[in-house]
Amino acid sequence: MSHRARERGVSLVELAIGLLILSLIIGGLLVPLANQVEQSRNGQTQRQLEEIRDALIGFALANGRLPCPAAPNTTGIESFLAGSAATGGTCTNPYDGFVPAVTLGLSQVDAQGYAIDAWGLEQNRVRYAVTNSNSSAFTTRGEMRTRGMSALFPDLYVCSGGTNIAAGECPSGERLVVDAVAVIYSLGPNAASGGTSVDERQNPNPFAAVPVDKAFVSRVRGAVGAGAAEFDDLVTWLSPNVLYSKMVSAGQLP
Repeated sequence: MSHRARERGVSLVELAIGLLILSLIIGGLLVPLANQVEQSRNGQTQRQLEEIRDALIGFALANGRLPCPAAPNTTGIESFLAGSAATGGTCTNPYDGFVPAVTLGLSQVDAQGYAIDAWGLEQNRVRYAVTNSNSSAFTTRGEMRTRGMSALFPDLYVCSGGTNIAAGECPSGERLVVDAVAVIYSLGPNAASGGTSVDERQNPNPFAAVPVDKAFVSRVRGAVGAGAAEFDDLVTWLSPNVLYSKMVSAGQLP
């Protein structure tokens, strides 16, 4: 083999080694970058849920009631059963609806007017459930005031796990909240495919075996694809005490 041929062979080996090193460096950079993007989306969505909760409170202060959820496959406008007045009433989808972004005047929406989280797919529309206890008093103008705070019994549950949920309620050892007025949640990055864990399957409502499902799951995050530990939903809720306090200050409750 000539000296030039040997040099060419060495150069090719060096090039291959250089490309391998470069690919390792790029690969090492891409993983943290992907994690940063995911963390950013999580943070953005969590802030969005808090803004929606604030908007719900603002709506209640202005209207003396909470809005109904938007129905699936329509628009981002609150949806009532036929016969309900414009001042509120019985919701069509109290437990399995979406944030009524058009009704609330929110800006982060898709083409149909639904609030959409940072992942941006149709399956990532932000979901919203509202209690229909006391004959839908919370979504009927003036009914909370008429009945009085001590006679109101909001009944949405938030559970720390989904294993033993039955009849739309949490078992006693897994109850984070038993009287939420509203629950707002995102299905997170795996919204399009759905999670495989028991906890993931409890959101969105209604769970297949429980048509009147008032229970939702919120717990620490588990990586997508982590089997039984998987959980990427982001969940927040509205406490009746927070709502009542704000409404009393605004003169909507005595």
